[in-house]
Amino acid sequence: MPAETKLAPEKKLSASAAKLRLLKGLHCTMKFEKKAWAGGAHLVAGVDEVGRGSLFGCVVSAAVILDPEYRLRGLRDSKLLLPERREVLAERIREHAIAWAVAAIDAAVIDQINIYQASRVAMREAVSRLSPAPDHLLVDALRLDCDLPQYPIIHGDALSVSIAAASILAKVERDRLIREWDPVFPWYGLASNKGYSTPRHLAALREHGPCPLHRQSFAPVWLNPVPQEALPFPLGGPDDDSVDDSVVT
Repeated sequence: MPAETKLAPEKKLSASAAKLRLLKGLHCTMKFEKKAWAGGAHLVAGVDEVGRGSLFGCVVSAAVILDPEYRLRGLRDSKLLLPERREVLAERIREHAIAWAVAAIDAAVIDQINIYQASRVAMREAVSRLSPAPDHLLVDALRLDCDLPQYPIIHGDALSVSIAAASILAKVERDRLIREWDPVFPWYGLASNKGYSTPRHLAALREHGPCPLHRQSFAPVWLNPVPQEALPFPLGGPDDDSVDDSVVT
């Protein structure tokens, strides 16, 4: 009688890996934009934010009105793109979009009003900076406090090209801001982890405690209290001249 073949148990995916697998199976199209145009809208803005799950720094939002006459190829959720590709697409978006804007809400405000509300404030601020102003919004998962017609889309950055464009601009801008802080706080590895809960970052929090730019209301931060030194410069950035005036903090 032949021996039974034992199958190796299937390795369970982490929540983040399962989400990435789901996003890779979605198709980013102009379906939602076309529906808005068919309903009478002319200037449809995609809105998204980046950095909600980070332990460090600001949450950044972007709003983008794409030109329906110009096809930007390769737009998809920024999490699915290599950094170099994001930079290339961000430049093309800024060059060819009808309008774009970014806004940021810093860690101190996040601690005051919570990350969900801070994300909504950043999104609304980005929308308010668009010129010309949009007449319809496509928003990634959230509904904003404004009078404009809007349509929240779950996984919108993987389904709508306008939201994907906003996701790319927000990601590129936030990564730039976080990289500027890396030489100031080198032990956290910010240039590589962008403030997220990597093993190195968590180990640095246990050893050194948080810095003033960490989100003190987030559990991995407040569980590692260590006396902090005051920063010798404004919280806008390590060098005032390096901070982009287009970002609200």
